[in-house]
Amino acid sequence: MRVCVFTEPHRGATYDDQLRLARLAEDAGFEGYLRADHYQAMGLDAALPGPTDAWITLAGLARETSRIRLGTLVTSVTFRLPAPLAIAVAQVDQMSGGRVELGMGTGWYQREHVSYGIPFPPTGERFDILAEQLAVITGLWSTPVGEPFNFKGEHYQLADAPALPKPVQVPGPPIIVGGRGAKRTPEIAARYADEFNMPFKTVAESKAAFDRVLAVSEKVGRTESGKAPLVMSAGIVVAIGRTDAEAQRRAAPLHAPSALPPEDPVVGSPAQLVDRIGEFAAIGVTRVHLRLIEIADVDHLELVASEVLPQVVAL
Repeated sequence: MRVCVFTEPHRGATYDDQLRLARLAEDAGFEGYLRADHYQAMGLDAALPGPTDAWITLAGLARETSRIRLGTLVTSVTFRLPAPLAIAVAQVDQMSGGRVELGMGTGWYQREHVSYGIPFPPTGERFDILAEQLAVITGLWSTPVGEPFNFKGEHYQLADAPALPKPVQVPGPPIIVGGRGAKRTPEIAARYADEFNMPFKTVAESKAAFDRVLAVSEKVGRTESGKAPLVMSAGIVVAIGRTDAEAQRRAAPLHAPSALPPEDPVVGSPAQLVDRIGEFAAIGVTRVHLRLIEIADVDHLELVASEVLPQVVAL
């Protein structure tokens, strides 16, 4: 099992807070440090000191870490145009020596769009935009050096783009697509993604989502087209402790009013988290993203590293 740390800096975290946790995760042996890409907290508090931009942050982390993989879960298509995003991610990949991953999604949190004046098209249109953005990004990265890239879609048109710079990873950084959608999400993941992620749901709900995307992958001929099988990953909200009281203290923020959809956290002992990861492994998951609620709670990370990692890395 490949185990990553996932954080939500929009809950309140400075760049230095994120750097400290990323370095600790790297030293502890986690495979990746991925962060949400949001501009506003989901709760009622101000979440001081305010948001940090995901790709500016990852560029900094790229230069201040050496091994751990870095990426987003997930970047919203409403935040950035696809060609400038392809340039930014390729540059961060170069800055990291080839350790970047790009999670992409349609975006869902309308409040942050209203707050910051970001257009928020209807759901169906955002899915159309997601498909076009992934076509543009992967097309720019995979176009041979010296050849132009052209694209004519409903939302984006590129004419004789130089398709530079190139990322270190070939044909490009891994693409992560995921979510609970039953129709468009599996198709987009099957066509463009390297990893399909089901975030923070039960094992049964996750298996149903994996089955859908595998069926679509077979329908569109993913294997016949030469693409590798999709990596199946699960997001797990984690609040564990050495005692039940410690676990419940860490879980307290989960009870605050929030715009987040219902989740299935692991609240309890390290052994319970080991068991949950084992349940995911049994349905084909080979990578998990553990969402640690408080970035400042370094002891939580250390507990997962010492009591969970040694038991699951061989699953």
